[in-house]
Amino acid sequence: MTRRIKSALALLAGNAIGLLLATLLLSGFAIKPISFIVVVIVFTLVQVVAEPLILKLGEKKAPSIKGGIALIVTFVGLLVTDLITAGLTVGGVANLLAATLLVWLGALIASVLLPIYVFTELREPKK
Repeated sequence: MTRRIKSALALLAGNAIGLLLATLLLSGFAIKPISFIVVVIVFTLVQVVAEPLILKLGEKKAPSIKGGIALIVTFVGLLVTDLITAGLTVGGVANLLAATLLVWLGALIASVLLPIYVFTELREPKK
């Protein structure tokens, strides 16, 4: 398997873990089991598309938000995924904000642990 595929799988797995964490800890946040994979894929695609756009916009308009880009991308990803898929229910603004933190934290922890224990090739620098 190529490094790019492993990296994409690690990103999908990290987002899946983050979404599961939010589903388990927030009462109004729910993902239908039958559409979990679709929700994870749509969420990840929205993040991949939105991140460069938000980063570019942030650099020009508000360079001080550069450190929070990942949180903003997660927020936008959850919001758009909730709007375009029937399998995700956020359950209000408070849940959206809490889910943003939980999904970001879960994905962050997974992005640190997955290369150590599962995708060991991702620990090495790119050649």
